[in-house]
Formats: sequence, structure tokens, C-alpha cells
Amino acid sequence: MERPGFPALLGALILAALPAAAQKKTRLPYQNPKLPVEVRVRDLLGRMTVEEKVAQLRCKWIRSEKDVPGPEGSGILRIRINHLPPLEGAKLVNRILKVYLERSRLKVPPINHNESLHGLLARGSTSFPQSIGLAATFDPALVERIGTVIGKEARARGVRQVLSPVVNIARDVRWGRTQETYGEDPYLSSRIGAAYCRGVGKSKVITTPKHFVANIGDGGRDSNAVSFSPLLLHEIYFPAFQACFREGGALSVMAAYNSVNGRPCSADRWLLTEILRKEMGFKGYVVSDYGSVAGIMEKHHTADTMLDTAVQAVTAGMDVELPNVRYFGKPLLEAARKGILPGDVLDLAVSRVLRVKFRMGVFDRPFADEKAVSRLTDCPAHQALALEAARKCITLLKNDKGILPLKKDLSSVAVLGPAADDGRLGNYSRWGGKGVSLLEGIREILPSGTKVYYAEGTGEEKPPLPVVPPEYLRPEAGSGVHGLKGEYFKGKKPSGKPAFTRIDPRIRFDFDEKPPGAPLGTDEFFIRWTGILVSPGDGEWNLSLTSDDGVRLWLDGRLLLDSWSDRPATTDYVKVRFEKGRTYRIRIEYYENTGNASVRFGWAPAGETSDKLTEAVEAAKKADVAIVAVGIEEGEGLDRSDLDLPGRQEDLIRAVAALGKPVVVVVYAGSAVTMEDWLDLVDAVVYAWYPGEKGGTALAEVLFGDYDPAGRLPITFPRSVGQCPLYYNYKPSGRGYGYVDLSGAPRFPFGYGLSYTTFRYSGLKIDPAKPAMGRSVKISFKVRNTGSRKGDEVVQLYLRDVTASLTQPLKSLKRFKRITLDPGEEREVTFVLQPRDLAFYTRACRLKVEPGEFRVMVGASSADIRLKGSFTVTGW
Repeated sequence: MERPGFPALLGALILAALPAAAQKKTRLPYQNPKLPVEVRVRDLLGRMTVEEKVAQLRCKWIRSEKDVPGPEGSGILRIRINHLPPLEGAKLVNRILKVYLERSRLKVPPINHNESLHGLLARGSTSFPQSIGLAATFDPALVERIGTVIGKEARARGVRQVLSPVVNIARDVRWGRTQETYGEDPYLSSRIGAAYCRGVGKSKVITTPKHFVANIGDGGRDSNAVSFSPLLLHEIYFPAFQACFREGGALSVMAAYNSVNGRPCSADRWLLTEILRKEMGFKGYVVSDYGSVAGIMEKHHTADTMLDTAVQAVTAGMDVELPNVRYFGKPLLEAARKGILPGDVLDLAVSRVLRVKFRMGVFDRPFADEKAVSRLTDCPAHQALALEAARKCITLLKNDKGILPLKKDLSSVAVLGPAADDGRLGNYSRWGGKGVSLLEGIREILPSGTKVYYAEGTGEEKPPLPVVPPEYLRPEAGSGVHGLKGEYFKGKKPSGKPAFTRIDPRIRFDFDEKPPGAPLGTDEFFIRWTGILVSPGDGEWNLSLTSDDGVRLWLDGRLLLDSWSDRPATTDYVKVRFEKGRTYRIRIEYYENTGNASVRFGWAPAGETSDKLTEAVEAAKKADVAIVAVGIEEGEGLDRSDLDLPGRQEDLIRAVAALGKPVVVVVYAGSAVTMEDWLDLVDAVVYAWYPGEKGGTALAEVLFGDYDPAGRLPITFPRSVGQCPLYYNYKPSGRGYGYVDLSGAPRFPFGYGLSYTTFRYSGLKIDPAKPAMGRSVKISFKVRNTGSRKGDEVVQLYLRDVTASLTQPLKSLKRFKRITLDPGEEREVTFVLQPRDLAFYTRACRLKVEPGEFRVMVGASSADIRLKGSFTVTGW
């Protein structure tokens, strides 16, 4: 158990030795920044009441000064600034902190947190490529620079903790949150994750690697139960977290929603204490995923009361409940007062939070920097870095006959597809943000005389249907009033009488930052609409319900739609047959948990579609070349069972390709798509990922030859969804790797990516060839640009332990480096492998190096190995 110990005595001696003037200047020891952190923690902890201690383990969402808690305070805040311009947001933070500190008895400042996967989740902030795109750069130094910018912009707005990075390992590309990760490989994720944390931490902003741990279950489903052996967790799922703590300096970590081997991650002492604190040496505090403490009782059912839930969580090693006080409110306070939660356990959790506040300067400089925020946020230098990152993430997957780069002297070009004029940023992007679209980038780069034809072609998915008009809705039979009766309740379930009742003419609400009405807040409410639906006529109609969180629909007592779970805005459809002149009893139920809140009820005659394929084909006919930009539906709670392009996008590609003109496909996606039905029909495929605010500019530069693409795949692309999960670093099979109807080989392997130039590898040297146990090994080789263009190459070193007492992967990435070479230039690349790089985990989960042969593979991807060699580790 962690205890301050000796530093308290040392601090007292230091304080006594200070000059009298200095002692008077510092009113209390914990307020003295010159004292050791442990002394300040011990002093403050000794002055706190039970109520004040418990408050440090809480979070509170705050919209204005009215929401500021009382004298006991709150350890963490989420001040809603995302919708505000930078300076307005900074001023709001400072007003709230001023009121907060005036009310606080001990003047303990809170930590204001926000999201920042690839830029602060706030209006006007710089938006970099989504995390998977950052991984595709294979450039940790670049990511550290990006982290530094994110930290500066966050700190200037008064944000002192970011809930990033996501270092979960994405071994199954069906997972909707693959885009938020750094891919499938633990080494690559470790390098990128640690670099991000180092960069953000330079501004004294706390990083929060998440989600601890392995929150992707069977079938690629988010937060489903996970049954992974401790050995597998150590080999694959723990290393990136450990790198973020030990090398990146991360001082917080977020527990996952899911259970691992039968215990919810938010109440798993083995995970949060034995592994995290004792084995990994983590020195920060643990926060819950939003609502994951509630999930202990409400989802996993390993507790039956709120009090027991709170005690289980804190005893296991959970320190702070996000996003708003519930279980760590009255239930935890009651447990602490009655001694159900031991005092030393409570003190331990509180000390972790306070220790980080002292270490990161939250006490000494708690306010936003109003003078710097406008100057820093999305400034020209940060935009330039966003453009550099966008260029470096773009990945060329196919380039038949060197069709790319395109010539700028084309007389005309067709830019087609649903992603062509949509500067997509990906999940957790800046509020109200939009990036430069592909269409904008192409128009910008081409001469003014070039004709650019644009057509959307088709959408990725069925859109929400037109909202049902009020004249088809009645609150009750025979009523002359239009609309449905809406009953609004506090909480996610209807209990007692509604907070209020009203007639809503139509069901089309985007509550955003506003509550549905007093006395409800913006979170945790339930709405039930009932009444009569008037038939629009004879025939089949499609009904749609779009909601952010749970929704259900009944018609004449029959449940037609049931999507009763937390989710981002998603549309469900059902087909019904109406009879002219009839009326139908209708009931719609909706609940909102936290975050955005929206619900929409629509309809349209079945078979009524908006098919713009013909328009797109006609545009392509007039052009010298067609560029088709497509995308997918994915995200948090949006896992995929099918990896093909959704909607009619593949029809669009095939129709344009049938014209016989050059066709380039640009894919906006944060995960893999299968391409078997159209890949052979097109000339080139460019993977944009979600390239950030300057994405369209960078894509145009790549397509027209101003920049040589060198992004590499951080995930394996399967040929079929039936191959999932598919990843490169698999262990030997006892039989084979394929299927009766398909090879086990991927369409595109991990580490893959093409260039407009070529590279030759030569001169592999391994020194020493027979290292003694515990010795490092130097591996060097030469890379020459043999083409006519300047370009980047990502050199990759893979290793295989040829014979070991436990089965080992056929290859594992151990080093990589992105290098830039002029035409004809040659450079020697040197990697040094340390003993840890040769080790594997035993069944007891201890690292071990065994004597024997290690095979070295150097190349341009996990499948494109250019140089091979080996060395043999000998005994001591």
C-alpha cells in the first residue's frame, strides 16, 4: 500500500529552515510549491474532512457558474467549452474556477478534463489526422510534436487533463473504434502512444491512456466480455499502456467498460492494483470510462447496490468516477462515514489525485491563459503541422502502370462520391469542425482553366427519412390537436409522475447543450411519446428512428424497433404496410444517458430513393480521369459485421470504371474495407484515413505529385470479413492458415504502402553474430532511392525467436524508421536491439531470454522482406 512515509518529516524540517518571511508568505505547507510533493499531499490530506476527501474522487459537468459545487468541491470537472470559440471558452473556465476557489474551504483546485484524440474536442482547435492516421505515419517524432501542440492548446483553454490516447490493440477491424487506436501491433502502439503522452505532458497536461484493458470482444464488438489469458494480455494488450506510463509520463489511465475474465475492469483489483500499480509501477490515478462504475451493477451485475458498487470500485483501485457524480456521491460518502470503506483505502485514492495535482502544477497555475489562447489555437504554425501530418499519413495501396501522380495539365477531372466534398475528421473531432475536402483541395491545386466536375453519386448509407409531419400525428383519437403527447422523466427509466408533459408537434429534437425543459438537465432523462399515427395512404412505407442513445417504437402494441443501449446518433429502419383511412396507436420511448442527445422520427414510401448514380456517370464521361471518394460508417458503438463499402458506393465505382477511363479511388476510413468486387477494375487506390483539417490539400498534393506518399498500414486488410480477426504477428498453426474457399493471406499486409519512387536494400550486418546473454545487438543495412523522385521509405525490422520453450510469433516488429532520400541517395540505417527485445513472457508472465537463434527480417512491410539474417544468443 502506498504511504507518504519519510518525506513528511523531511518537509517539516525544510519548512522550519525557511526564513520567517518565506514562512509567512506561504500560509499552509500544502500551498508551498517549494516543499516536496509528498509533504504537501500528507499535509493537505490531514486537513480534509471525509466529505472533502470523497469529493476529490468525483467529477461534475459544469456549464456555468451556477453549477459550481459547494465548499467540499470536486476533484475533477468537465467544463463545457466545446461549443465556444477559444477565448470565450477560456474566459468561462476562469470565471468558473474563480467562483469554485472562492467557495472551496481549502482552495483545492479541480482538474478540468476534455477529449483530444487528434486535437482538442473544442471549437476552433487544430485538428490533426485521426489516431489511426497518425499511426500510419510511422513517425513517433511527428506525433510527439503534435502532442506538444495539443497540450499547448488545451492548457491555454484551461484543460488540464485529456482522455487520450487510445492504446487498445485493434486486432479485429470490425471494431468501430479501430480509428481511435494506433493499430494492431503492440510495438508500434507503444512508440506512438508514448510519443503522444510526452508531447502533451510538456504543457503540464495530464494524459489518460485508455481503455484499460482490451475493450474489444468477440466478433469485433465494442466492450463485450473478454476472456484473455494473463499471458496474452502481457504479450499484446499491456505493453502500450506500460510504455505510456514509463516513457510517456502519463499520470492517469481510464478503466474500460468491459469485463476481463469475469470481472468488470472498473472493479478488478488484479487489473487496477496488482498489474497496474505493483507490476507496471503506475503512479497516477484511475478514472472510470463514462458510466463504467455504474456498469458494475447495471451492466455486469457483480454488485446489487450502489453502495456496494462504489466500495468494489474504490477497493479495486478506481479513483475517480466520470463523467458526473453518482455512485461516488452519496453511496460512497455513506460507505466512508460508516467505515464500510476503510479510511486508509479512501486516503490512498485521494492521495493519488492530490499527488498528480501537485506534480502537474494544478495548485500553482490553475487558470486558463486568456492572453495566449487566441494566438495559439489553430495558428499558422499548427496548421502547417496538420498539413505535414496529413501528407505523411496518406497511404497508397494500388497504382497500376504508374497512373499516379496525375498530371496537372489535364483538361478535366471528375471528382465523385459521398466523401468528395466532405472534409471528414473522424471520431472525437473539434466541435463544429470541418476539414478541407478533397474537392476543395483539387480545385485549389489545379490551374484555373481545368474543368472540375463534381457529383455526389450515392451515399454510404440510408439517410434519416423525412420527419413525419404534425398533421399525421394526434395525441389521442379524435383530437383536433396535431402532435404526440410527450412525457418527460428524470432518470433513464420512467418513475413516478413525469417532470412535465407537453404536446410535441413532431419528433425532431437535437438537444445539444440544452435540456429538454426545466427541471430536466442535459443528461439522464427519459421521454415517452404516445398517441395516434394517421395512415398516409395505401402501401408499404419505411419508418426511421434516429437517436443518440436508446430508442423503441411500437405500432398498435407491436414492438417494431428496439435499440435500447447507449450509442452515437444512429438510424434504424422498419418497413410497414399502411391502409388508407386507418389510424394506428403509436408509442416511442427514448432515453438519454450522457453527452449529445437527439431523436428523430421519419418516414417515406418504400422504394422511394434518391439515386444520383446516373449524374455521377455523366460527369465521369466528360472528364479525362475520375476520382471517386468513398467512406464507411464506423465509430463508438458502430461495429461492423460487413467490411464492404456500405450503401451503393461499390455500384458507383463499378459504373464509373465501366467507362474505360482512368479511375482513382480515395477511401476515407479509420479501419479496413474489403475491395474484392472492385479492386481489379480501378487503376489506383489511395487511403486517406481521416486526414485532419488539411486533408483535402494533402490529398490533392499526393494525387498530383507535389508530395510522394509514404503512409504504411498499421492494420492488416483482409480479403473477406470471414478472415477476421486477421493480424500479422500470429503464432504457428498446428495445421494450416487458410480456408476451403480462401487463402489465409491478407489483401494488404501490416506495414504495407507504395511510393512513387523505388528503394533498394543491401548490406545487412549483424554485430555480434553470437551475442552473450544480456548483450545488445547492432543491426545495420543500406537503403538507396533507385527512382527519379525524392521520397520517404519506412524501413521495418522484424524478429523471430526460432526455437523457444513457448510458441512465438512467426515475426514481430521490433524497430522501424521513416527516412527521406533524394534520387540516387543511399543511407545506412542502424538499429540496436536490447535484451528486452529478445525476451518473451513465460506462463508465469515473467520476461525471459533463452539462448538460441533469432532470425532478422528487414523490409518494406511485414510481407515484403528484403534482407534476412540471424544471430545466436549464447549463455552467460
